[in-house]
Amino acid sequence: MVMIDVTYLGELRTEAVHAPSGSKLITDAPIDNHGKGEAFSPTDLVATALGSCMLTIMGIVAARHDWDITGATASIEKTMAAAPSRRIERLTVRLTIPGAGLDDAARHALEKAAHACPVHATLGENVDMPVDIAWT
Repeated sequence: MVMIDVTYLGELRTEAVHAPSGSKLITDAPIDNHGKGEAFSPTDLVATALGSCMLTIMGIVAARHDWDITGATASIEKTMAAAPSRRIERLTVRLTIPGAGLDDAARHALEKAAHACPVHATLGENVDMPVDIAWT
């Protein structure tokens, strides 16, 4: 279990503290929802969580097989829906993975790992999550 403590700072901003490490982050409401858009919004953090989770799980699989994917990136485009309620409708993920020396079986294992990340599983059918992988 991990504790995260969040404090409302006013003006649609929060500060979150990761209790085990003391790391902090600020959120701000987006411009299109009354905020200043000067920091990640809460829904931006969901998109960020998806990309970093996919890369982390791929990294675990890569390390297990001694494959080097250092420098892999994830770009996530977040699309919001307004009706029937404001929510994340789609998270389009573009993974760029250094694939030199990786055969088809390795690439398949890494792609499977990306789709098996806990954030992807948690969002499940509630959010459309197309994933495109470019091997460089």
